[in-house]
Amino acid sequence: MKANQLLDELSSLSVELSKKVAKLQLLPIEQLNKRSTNDSWSALECIEHLNLYYAFYLPEISKRISENKAINATIAFRSGWLGNYFANAMKVKEGKIKKMKTFQDKNPIGSKLGYNTIEQFLTYQIELIELLNQARTINLNKVRTSITISKLIKLKLGDTFRFLIYHNERHIIQALNTIPK
Repeated sequence: MKANQLLDELSSLSVELSKKVAKLQLLPIEQLNKRSTNDSWSALECIEHLNLYYAFYLPEISKRISENKAINATIAFRSGWLGNYFANAMKVKEGKIKKMKTFQDKNPIGSKLGYNTIEQFLTYQIELIELLNQARTINLNKVRTSITISKLIKLKLGDTFRFLIYHNERHIIQALNTIPK
């Protein structure tokens, strides 16, 4: 796949997800904090989970992009086997989300959350979209980022973007599913 095509698709998906999350601000806070079971997440807990990931990935991506300004832009992006595995594990397939356990440090259950959780997410989204634009000038195959579970494992930048944005999509769908129709 052409690198710019990947970045265009991920940017479009990110804009779409931002619009969906922004609409949550119109709902009562009680509804956003309501869980269907004691073990499930509320809509705000789903969004806070994404904020916890952003707190790691956005500085990491920004650092790697700024360190690699001189690298020629990618013409084609080829996913790495591990990055592809992680991205595909997050990807929503046919509207279905594969249930997974989260890491304890990324589990927001029981947190006191308000509208600022949504505002923080939307701020992070703006930063992500800017990083996607900056990434057009570098090689998505050569620039590598650390991941949250191990600083030793590094993914291609293109795979990191795919993982992060597909992860956002799955949890935003989860958040929307907590809201009664």
